[in-house]
Amino acid sequence: MVTVAWSLISWTMKKAGFVEPCTVEIEVGTVMRFWIPSQTISKSTKPAIVLLHAFCADGLANWMFQIISLSKNYAVYVPDFIFFGGSTTDKLDRSPSFQAECLAKGLKKLGVEKCAVVGLSYGGMVALKMAELYSELVQAVVISGSVLAIEECMVSRAVEDIGFSSCSEMLLPSSTDGLRTLLSVTVYRNIHFPNCMLSDFLQVMFSNRNERSELLEALVNSYKDIHIPKFSQRIHLLWGEKDKIFKPEIAHKIKERLGNNTTVEVIKKAGHLVNLERPCVYNKCLNKFLSSVMIDEKK
Repeated sequence: MVTVAWSLISWTMKKAGFVEPCTVEIEVGTVMRFWIPSQTISKSTKPAIVLLHAFCADGLANWMFQIISLSKNYAVYVPDFIFFGGSTTDKLDRSPSFQAECLAKGLKKLGVEKCAVVGLSYGGMVALKMAELYSELVQAVVISGSVLAIEECMVSRAVEDIGFSSCSEMLLPSSTDGLRTLLSVTVYRNIHFPNCMLSDFLQVMFSNRNERSELLEALVNSYKDIHIPKFSQRIHLLWGEKDKIFKPEIAHKIKERLGNNTTVEVIKKAGHLVNLERPCVYNKCLNKFLSSVMIDEKK
């Protein structure tokens, strides 16, 4: 069921001319799949937007509503992180910095010189790492349901409050009950999914379990010595009012730490997956911010 739906979404995106898949060799042993603008030319006349997905889905599943909304005015690039979708590596590095490095190299090979980056949850952490390490590439950042740095005590407190024993148990469910619980804490409205659909989703979306568990471990380890960089880019925090994982108070604390270049906007009646739960409102807010910061690169 999920496989059929996924194939239909992929076909629709390609047929409608929004995006199409492209596999980029980052270096020997490392490949990354991007969904790139259809009919891409060497020098796009549209500003580039890069959409970075959360931990429990790949890029297209996470951002399908935003791809449709943004494609008219922007060249939209949607990568799959390493060990998600069609991306893989034989390297041992599992850090957010490595994901950011692969993205920067992949975008360069695709001809992207400047871009705005939008990240949800895990994708938000990688987006901030990209902004820190590749300031000449990243013009602006939009973050939803994420944090500047993730500490072990923060993870333990968050997962225990929700009812899980570990981050891996929460984000890598192995049963339909576990997946149902995860979905219930990531959205504001309760949505009933039949067991057959959840079982199919587990098979389709939760491959590379060992490697993804290592990604989660590296996520905490990479921030043992926490250093909050000074960002030159404008950063917009676009949050779900009912986010149970990273509550809106966290967004306001992030703004306090980052200063005047950072703004906060909260969407009512939405949870952690705010872009999927209230896509129309999210798209309106996203487009408004992007139009205020993006400079058309047309020459």
